Amino acid sequence: MTILVIAEHDNAVLKPATRNAIAAAARIGGDIDVLVAGAACAAVAEAAARIAGVTRVRLADAAQYADHGAENLAALVVANAAAYSHILAPATAAGKNFLPRVAALLDVAQISDIVEVVSPDTFVRPIYAGNALATVQSADAVKVITVRGTAFEPAGEGAAAPIEALAGAADAGISRLVGRELTVSARPELTAARVIVSGGRALGSNENFHAVLEPLADKLGAAVGASRAAVDAGYAPNDYQVGQTGKIVAPELYIAVGISGAIQHLAGMKESKVIVAINKDPEAPIFQVADYGLVADLFDAVPALLAAID
Repeated sequence: MTILVIAEHDNAVLKPATRNAIAAAARIGGDIDVLVAGAACAAVAEAAARIAGVTRVRLADAAQYADHGAENLAALVVANAAAYSHILAPATAAGKNFLPRVAALLDVAQISDIVEVVSPDTFVRPIYAGNALATVQSADAVKVITVRGTAFEPAGEGAAAPIEALAGAADAGISRLVGRELTVSARPELTAARVIVSGGRALGSNENFHAVLEPLADKLGAAVGASRAAVDAGYAPNDYQVGQTGKIVAPELYIAVGISGAIQHLAGMKESKVIVAINKDPEAPIFQVADYGLVADLFDAVPALLAAID
């Protein structure tokens, strides 16, 4: 049994979510191949080869993979799928974009967002915004799976695995990247941050959101997140959103400021190691998952917390 894990990267750096997917593959058992598809991405292949549990890295270095287009990547995976019992990718925006195409082309059912491996053909995934867990068994010859990274500890370093060149599939030529706008921030990326400070609608305005949360985030070296209500109200940009329809995070410390704790938000952060909630409503659902709860006005509590840190 051989498993293929699709590496996520930017042609220079391997994304952390790949390590979580490799850890899930190790739970399934068998040899693990990692596919690195990109352009001028040899450094990524070398990083992948040093991950514990990896048997082999297959490097498809070609111009048509430079932008990681879903059509070209899916065609490459399908062309090599016959050698594998399982095909895994992180359940990120990229993984959710191309892997369903792979499943459709192979005419199999994708198993999405797994949080546990029961056996090589049986997996656990959350449903109903994380309020229930479904155990899913697949009889498909090839299991196509996305992995919720927060549920698996990242694989560590190991002995260097061999790197093998892989011929690229022909350029599908049906889409092209016109442009990319990237958010530039000195703070950690939300899904990779060790500490996250998140704000909710109770902050009241865009000005309050930044004035209250950013000094605390700066003190803690934290990323800044937001509830969907805060994003919808215009207090924070879309890429700050944490939750079922935003980003799934599991930092070592998650501080929820003025967040009531709607189901969809809890689905995105309840795997955090330590959760601190500040809310003036003692009945707020966020307190049901919090390790530490402070019933207080956030406009008093956060400045007091900053003073204590100083």
